[in-house]
Amino acid sequence: MSRVSDLDAIVAANAERVRDRIAAAARQAGRNPASITLVTVTKKFPMSHVRAAVAAGLVHLGENRVQEALTKIPAAAELPITWHLIGHVQSNKARKAAETFSWIHSVDSVGLLRRLEHSAQDNHAATAKLSLLVQVDLAGEATKHGTEVDAVSDILWAATKCDAVEVRGLMLIPPRQDDPESVRPFFRRLRELRDTLVEDGVPPTMLHELSMGMSQDFDVAIEEGATIVRVGTALFGRRPQ
Repeated sequence: MSRVSDLDAIVAANAERVRDRIAAAARQAGRNPASITLVTVTKKFPMSHVRAAVAAGLVHLGENRVQEALTKIPAAAELPITWHLIGHVQSNKARKAAETFSWIHSVDSVGLLRRLEHSAQDNHAATAKLSLLVQVDLAGEATKHGTEVDAVSDILWAATKCDAVEVRGLMLIPPRQDDPESVRPFFRRLRELRDTLVEDGVPPTMLHELSMGMSQDFDVAIEEGATIVRVGTALFGRRPQ
């Protein structure tokens, strides 16, 4: 068996285990597993892993950096992939991000929202609106990005005036902890924030998605309402340095 075939088999087996975990967590919460989107994080993994993921039926792929994605996405142009940018968007990368991705999970200011809107308007090749999530900072970690809770509504209301982009929900990166239960409160707080915003009159279509949960804690995130989970190491193993 070739190395590529070995990799395909490993990723397929890991994907089955991850799907089983998603299904179990969804059942625990009385939810339909089909309502949860699995985004496969390919950050730092080579094209062989991108192709193995698609062979395993994983078609939502996520990258952290625009520059790395710009080398992978053209090489995978023939594959049926929906690309997600899950990392921070630098101001000077906003145009490329809007041109390259279908989803951006990391909008953290009205200024970035407007830059993405202008860039998406200029991208005449686009056949659908660019989907955005607002990244919320619930832990105040200096090394993490995200907007403060009090500023979320400003971004959402600014988004109601956009034509080429649409906000679809919220995103969270909680503090990394060994025990998934220790981050459950962060997932719960994001869900409660979403519910409060809807009660305050934000259109529910702008808050349908909750992107939260990674390899070590996505089960708990699903139990707390995640609709998108971002998984890398549980599918591919340890990330290359």
